Amino acid sequence: MPHTATHPMSKEMEQCIQNCLDCYRVCLQAVTYCLQMGGKHAAADHIRLLFDCAEICQTSASFMLRYSDLHGQTCAVCAEVCERCAESCEQFGEDALMKACSQACRRSAASCQKMAQSQGRAAA
Repeated sequence: MPHTATHPMSKEMEQCIQNCLDCYRVCLQAVTYCLQMGGKHAAADHIRLLFDCAEICQTSASFMLRYSDLHGQTCAVCAEVCERCAESCEQFGEDALMKACSQACRRSAASCQKMAQSQGRAAA
């Protein structure tokens, strides 16, 4: 049965939305930081991935907030993009903002993966 606004949102979904929104925020902050740092921080593929991650996190959060029956699919893509972004951010070693970004991406990826799996089971 699809979720509607009359059904309470699960704690898992609430946490996933929060993780996505946190990741969205950190990735956008990281774009500005990386462009200011220059060098490999500002590499086009890294910046593109930060933007991709921010956008899919915002989209996934929106789909969940609207109880879209497609949120499992957006969450599956979100998990993949977040994992890639985390790996990209980890290449900067001890850089505090890049570590924070990587951690936010990993949290979002993990919760989105759970949402994608639970939605997949619900649709079966």
